[in-house]
Amino acid sequence: MIDYIKGQLAELTPAKAVIEAAGVGYELNISLSSYDELRRETDPPLTPPMKGGEHKLYVYEDIREDAWVLFGFATKEERELFLLLITVSGVGGNTARTILSAYPAPELAAIIADGRDGMLKRVKGIGGKTAQRIIVELQDKVNELGIRSEELGVRSEKSQLSNSRTFELSKEGEEAIAALQMLGFSPAPTKKVVKELLVKEPELKAEQIIKQALKAL
Repeated sequence: MIDYIKGQLAELTPAKAVIEAAGVGYELNISLSSYDELRRETDPPLTPPMKGGEHKLYVYEDIREDAWVLFGFATKEERELFLLLITVSGVGGNTARTILSAYPAPELAAIIADGRDGMLKRVKGIGGKTAQRIIVELQDKVNELGIRSEELGVRSEKSQLSNSRTFELSKEGEEAIAALQMLGFSPAPTKKVVKELLVKEPELKAEQIIKQALKAL
């Protein structure tokens, strides 16, 4: 079992990191939270396609008959939450990654501990029953992890923009759309939501766009 991979950051996008260690490039599926952490560790922050110095990612190996998929996490806490999420019926690796992209580990822990299933239902692939199962099955376990931050509040939502005027997507917008499609979202609704977000806030960075889009799609 691989616990972590430490090496040169060969490539970084909002959905994927490639770490080169001992001459081997390991492709790891990452959440937006891990992407933010890796990007913060570079000085100055990198812009895609990103390459950086030595980094360490904790690993979960998803070994199947037809594939060997690696998930990477910037912190042990994020991996622990991921491992809890995939024990819930109806939550696979990609769905767990999407949840952790919408809510960083401390915030997600607080949402589960408080029983706010409505926040979970806003994530793609999470219906009412699955959200309730996550709360029921993980509430006590999340409290035992001790990673909840009481200082984190739930982010408020702005109203949906109805302005559909012509708008040219920025480079950040195109990057966000590509990352969201890698997470499994359909192109048409993804582009619509990203466009609406950028009409409201043109200066949003790709990771900010993705975080908001995950709650709107």
